[in-house]
Amino acid sequence: MPQPLIPPELGAGPFSLGRALRAGLSRHHLESRVWRRLAHQTYALRDAPTTPEGLLAASLERLPPETVFSGTTAAWLHGLDLSPTDPIDVTLPPGSVVSQRVGLRVHRRRLSRAEIVPRGNFSITSIERTLFDLARDLPLVEAVVAADMALYAGQVRLGALTRFAWRRGRWPGSRKLRRVIELAEPKTESPMETRLRMRLVLAGLPRPEAQVELHDAEGHFLARADLYYPEARLVLEFDGSVHRDRLTEDSRRQNQLLAAGYRLLRFTTADVLGRPETVVALVRGALT
Repeated sequence: MPQPLIPPELGAGPFSLGRALRAGLSRHHLESRVWRRLAHQTYALRDAPTTPEGLLAASLERLPPETVFSGTTAAWLHGLDLSPTDPIDVTLPPGSVVSQRVGLRVHRRRLSRAEIVPRGNFSITSIERTLFDLARDLPLVEAVVAADMALYAGQVRLGALTRFAWRRGRWPGSRKLRRVIELAEPKTESPMETRLRMRLVLAGLPRPEAQVELHDAEGHFLARADLYYPEARLVLEFDGSVHRDRLTEDSRRQNQLLAAGYRLLRFTTADVLGRPETVVALVRGALT
């Protein structure tokens, strides 16, 4: 049985159809079991490791040189926990003839030089421009999630983001970005904490404080609350996988909080995403 044709330059990671053709392969070769199709005109050896960076580099091979990664792809390259390749977000100048493709989302928008920054071998939108684009492209809650992540990681400050929004004046999306800034909380430590807070605020409840240190009557530190209503002494906790791994410690802390006169409500991902009306009703009842 003849050995499959595997050009050495194609064995390290993802590659475009154009590079495969230049290396001597044909479309027929790429249909064999040696190769796997990753996206539109993007392939790799079946057993070769693939990384987001490799997929992004392969996608650039079939895009014009002025391509800038933006949206969720740029957010990931800035270090935020968003999907970089589902789909790949790129921004091109208005009038670009590149069409939408499977796995690729093309935005035609003007970018100033200040809004484009280098990241390795890629050009990406600045963090302020990235959050601006996410604010107008994502649902409000998820846009706030992205802003909270960037603020907590120190990628941007509220003042800089606010100035960016106001400089855009009446640009489409600038009003929504200002709304995102109003709702953002730099102290938030996880996306699910943001979603829990947003469920409450958008339901008309008062905005809780985030990451508050709690003490007993003698001033001894007891815990740090994910969310807290000081007037009601109501603590809201999001229980993720980390909490489940520290069940004994969390139970001891809960007992100490209750003994000190605090009230506590704990919620899981299933509560926040699957039963938000129950979450709101429980908190509303505890506050009233």
